[in-house]
Amino acid sequence: MEFEEIESVSIFGAGKMGHGIAQIMALQDYKVTMADVSQEFLDAGLDQLKKSLQKAVEKEIIDEECLQKALSMVSLTTNMEEAGKSADFIVEAIPEKMELKKDLFSKVSKVGKKDAIIASNTSTFSITEMASAVDNPERFVGMHYFNPVPQMKLVEVIKGLKTSDYTMDIARKIALKLGKEPVMVKDSPGFIANRLGIALYLEASQVLDEGVASVEDIDKTMRLGWGNRMGPFETVDLVGLDARLNNLNSLYESTGDAFWKPPELLKKLVDSGYLGNKFGSKGGYYAYFGLDK
Repeated sequence: MEFEEIESVSIFGAGKMGHGIAQIMALQDYKVTMADVSQEFLDAGLDQLKKSLQKAVEKEIIDEECLQKALSMVSLTTNMEEAGKSADFIVEAIPEKMELKKDLFSKVSKVGKKDAIIASNTSTFSITEMASAVDNPERFVGMHYFNPVPQMKLVEVIKGLKTSDYTMDIARKIALKLGKEPVMVKDSPGFIANRLGIALYLEASQVLDEGVASVEDIDKTMRLGWGNRMGPFETVDLVGLDARLNNLNSLYESTGDAFWKPPELLKKLVDSGYLGNKFGSKGGYYAYFGLDK
């Protein structure tokens, strides 16, 4: 399938990343199907997508006509296999659980178009391992977007062991069409962004554990001293403490390096329901320490 022939996109997962990717795809006139396991998740994702588009109108990034056209391009379904049948391009943005992802890819690969490109939004998992679940691993690629998707410019395009150069080029062209800045990455634990970003978070956690400084002052230091847009704890609250724990578990298991062992406080917070700034959560680090954010 040629890049110009890609018209329909199916996105699996209606959470923060899924509805964010759906938004930017719809704005570029792709016919988007957003799929998830329950109508409740889909409705919540569509509601957030609408709010994000409305904010873009208020900021005069798009106009009302553009908003309505984008919404008309998005449909919802709980039938995961049906969503994969007609798609030219498939994006997976479900929770970071390897077996869950491989099961989805296996099903989609069997019912979908044989020349459809399949992309995973994973932030740490092996593209090569996930590609082993599909019939044609040459058409499988990693496309790691960043939260919030409409605002963040970076996309890591990750080449698995069998990913073809053609597939990499298609993924790169799509990222560019979406207004993103792609970086080309070999399949390696954590890729670029999380390998470096999580290393910073781990050191920040150590500074916190030692009582050197508070969550608030550690974040302030990285913002004002290093020019980071957000500090390490603000970032984890945004992406989700459970997601960060999954990232670390994946890195720890895949490398065997104790450097990536998750901090005890992170594990306790997740066990206690502190999952970050998301629906159904008690909040994240800032909420736990009683800080306003």
